[in-house]
Amino acid sequence: MTSTRLRLGTRASALARWQADWVAARIGELGVEVELVPISTVGDREQQGPIGAMGGQGVFTKEIQRALLDDRIDLAVHSLKDLPTEKVDGLCLAAVPERAPCGDALVSCKYDSLDSLPEGAILGTGSLRRRSQILHVRPDLRTKDVRGNVETRVQKVDDGEFDALILAVAGLRRLGLGDRITQTLPMDVILPAIGQGALGLETRTDDAVTRGTVEKLTDPATFAAVLAERAMLLTLQGGCLAPIAAWGRVENEELTLSGRVLSVDGTNRLESVMTGGREDPEELGRRVAAALLDQGAADLVSESRDSF
Repeated sequence: MTSTRLRLGTRASALARWQADWVAARIGELGVEVELVPISTVGDREQQGPIGAMGGQGVFTKEIQRALLDDRIDLAVHSLKDLPTEKVDGLCLAAVPERAPCGDALVSCKYDSLDSLPEGAILGTGSLRRRSQILHVRPDLRTKDVRGNVETRVQKVDDGEFDALILAVAGLRRLGLGDRITQTLPMDVILPAIGQGALGLETRTDDAVTRGTVEKLTDPATFAAVLAERAMLLTLQGGCLAPIAAWGRVENEELTLSGRVLSVDGTNRLESVMTGGREDPEELGRRVAAALLDQGAADLVSESRDSF
């Protein structure tokens, strides 16, 4: 790249384009021209069946990372919850802007809350994390896999294919669909995916010019929170598809991390909450993971792998 032009790789979905446009606008405010480069990923091309059946982690990121390594783009914008925790040689997470609301929402045309769903109601979600947590509190519900972009999923509930859906608050609001949120689900019911609501800006490690530009977009509190979450996930060796959830946040200048691991059917739920300094968020993540492993989390993670 040159000092005045930057190639930004992104998925082509409406939500991914919103994220890329937002980042491009922030970079433009720094006086750097941005060219968007759409890239198709496995997760975009394969719209049938559960994500876990496609080969695990990276279904929404690998092609974009390859474009970075091949010097076809200078910067990748990811939904951070989709970015695997294992480091890729030659690439780095250069910046994480301020996080949007990270929780999950219930979307329904007929019912006004999770509690009001009748026994046997059909709940749509493509996430094992969401399914397991909902079944922990509502084992009487029937869960059904749902794929497609956010707009497609919302249309399916409008068409009566589902009684309700679980979707990320951030995605709905970014697409102008905030009015479709029936209920923002409380954290004691459902913790978010690792990195949910945050954007990850990835560059080549040796590209000091791009790194120096995008680092100006970082929100330090958000970066600390997601580093803690990602360190917890990496220590648990669960990948981004297992029923593992976390919520990192800075409160009163201290970093708090809540971690949760569940069985596939939701009957077993393990939890740990710890607080530490912001100067070493990854150590906090490892400590929370160790507490979960002491409770038997490894067996639950192994069980989730066998479910695909």
